[in-house]
Amino acid sequence: MSTATTRPSGATRRIRGAHFSSVLGSELLTLFRRRRTIALLAVLAAVPVLIAVAVKLSSHQVNPGEGPAFLDRVTQNGLFVALTALAVCTPLFFPLATGVVAGDTIAGEANLGTLRYLLVAPVGRVRLLAAKFLAAVAFCAAATLVVALVGAAIGALLFPIGPVTLLSGATIHPLDALGREFLVAGYVTISLIGMAAIGLFISTLTEVPVGAMAAVVVLAIVSQVLGTIPQVAWMHPWLFSHEWLGFGDLLRDPIEWSSTIRNGLLQAGYVAVFGALAYGRFTTKDILA
Repeated sequence: MSTATTRPSGATRRIRGAHFSSVLGSELLTLFRRRRTIALLAVLAAVPVLIAVAVKLSSHQVNPGEGPAFLDRVTQNGLFVALTALAVCTPLFFPLATGVVAGDTIAGEANLGTLRYLLVAPVGRVRLLAAKFLAAVAFCAAATLVVALVGAAIGALLFPIGPVTLLSGATIHPLDALGREFLVAGYVTISLIGMAAIGLFISTLTEVPVGAMAAVVVLAIVSQVLGTIPQVAWMHPWLFSHEWLGFGDLLRDPIEWSSTIRNGLLQAGYVAVFGALAYGRFTTKDILA
């Protein structure tokens, strides 16, 4: 009797024996090879370029406090291009990009009909869910890093680079200032993790990725709008967007870490709650297609 029908293929054995790192690596490769992901990163990279070129070509002198944060310092020091771009992207562009990626995590696979095959492999629902979330977090980190790197590069190209005066009045070396910029990028990445968890949960509720993406972005907008209404001030500390712009404390000497800690705890709470909801929904969900 032939054993061809009973013996699993080499590919099947490899999938069944795959470690979580293999699942995560596959998700990362899939995510960052997509044209949509590349397009999102390209659009984000264009933000600091547009800011730098606009300031360079403008004859209008920006007064302190006018326009986005740090914009008035760009002509004095090109390192502020990255900080300005991060401040501009945080309320809208980063949430929009995060919503697109996080909303597509599970719903996109279900819509394409590939989710069932991923689970039959079997990858395992918990491992797949964790890999999808970590891939979304990796995208958040890549997005903020791209803006910081492109901002620093275009700023150095178009404007003078020198010692940076911090918000506290102290002056630091340009290399130290560059390190502070990457700290800010890390802070913004942390700010987006809670939103990624919300997107993961919403993505388990539907097979329409566009609907999940839109819902995540709308929630980000609602959270920010509520954060500006004094009548619901009691709610502000619990909104996932509450500490998004608190990275100014990283530009002081010495660094004030309180806002970073509050932001990390807030986002961790959202990850715990919505991660649990996503787990409960996904592990009991019937995968029919």
